[in-house]
Amino acid sequence: MEAMLMFLADTNRQKTRSFARTGRDRQRYDNNFRLVSGCIPYRLVKDEEDSSADLENKLEVLMVSSPNRHDLVFPKGGWEDDETVLEAASREAMEEAGVKGILREDPLGVWEFRSKSSCEEAECCGGCKGYMFALEVKEELAAWPEQENRERRWLNVKEALELCRYEWMQSALEEFLRVMTEDASTKEETLSPSSISKQGERQIDSRYCFVVN
Repeated sequence: MEAMLMFLADTNRQKTRSFARTGRDRQRYDNNFRLVSGCIPYRLVKDEEDSSADLENKLEVLMVSSPNRHDLVFPKGGWEDDETVLEAASREAMEEAGVKGILREDPLGVWEFRSKSSCEEAECCGGCKGYMFALEVKEELAAWPEQENRERRWLNVKEALELCRYEWMQSALEEFLRVMTEDASTKEETLSPSSISKQGERQIDSRYCFVVN
């Protein structure tokens, strides 16, 4: 019986890991730019009633290592033609970082950058246009599709800014902090995960992200 349970558990892990999409057959493009969608996963780590800590110290963001490198990035990837930009961001969070949560509908912004991998492939001159969102993490999966190639690491905002390899990701993180700070300052109640989530909630495929009614 124990052997059977172990087999079933291993089978479930394999199903989870094999769910990642591969290839670029369904990739979206805008002229010469490859369209990319990603997110900054975050969580509140300080008690919302703790007035001694400022917002920057109350939040942690999740970064993942790049395959075959030690630099840290936020989960992102190609936006495909059978999904919305929000679904793409949620899917990438699940595939690369193994997290699910509540995604803010309003993007943090759109950044143009050059993809090293695309340059090597001589595709679209490596130009990418990336849409980034904020994702409040509600669940961390024990197993996820890219688990063998990526490690995940929770960091405070200051640490994440120092470790961001790319300037455009630093810019996205700065915008994330600005948006979170603005939300906190315009609310009568202290910042809490539920108060952040109520803005811009949207139904997302439950395989990737919690469905908000």
